[in-house]
Amino acid sequence: MEIRITTNQILKFLEVLSWIIFIGLCIEAGGIAFSAFYICYINPINAKTSWEGMDLTSLYNFDRGYFLVEMLVMFIISVLKAIMFYLIVKLFWKKNLHTFNLFSNILKNLILSWSLLALGIALFSECGYNSLIWLESQGVILDKKQLLSFAGSDIWLFMSVILFLIAQVVKKGIEIQNENDLTI
Repeated sequence: MEIRITTNQILKFLEVLSWIIFIGLCIEAGGIAFSAFYICYINPINAKTSWEGMDLTSLYNFDRGYFLVEMLVMFIISVLKAIMFYLIVKLFWKKNLHTFNLFSNILKNLILSWSLLALGIALFSECGYNSLIWLESQGVILDKKQLLSFAGSDIWLFMSVILFLIAQVVKKGIEIQNENDLTI
């Protein structure tokens, strides 16, 4: 008995997976924002069990401003990831995947958007990680989960470069396609 998985089945699975990841990233961004607001303005004691169980008490006690900056960077990273997956969900939802030509400006712009979002995630992750290392050198005791939440900026940078290269290949394909259309 042979099992055949069609391209449409794979695309449907990826669509469902993209929706799940998008919703999870939206919840993460909202959780970070709510946690920061709750800790700063309602109950600072809850810094011990902030978002994802990170203990941010030492950071909050060191300086409330640094705490807000770190939470803001975490929020921005989560929002950028959510926007990236929103673009993927939008691609499936509007059925653009089935209607556009392989070498089109829509695809080129989409890949460039992903590239810029990945670059933004890389830059904010690197800044957040470096500031946490600096805070640790100042004597702030940090939770390892917090350090890990900013790790991986090099992977996002690598992904950004790869996506940019793919966008340039698509752009070259558009140019060749336009030249071929003019010669016919």
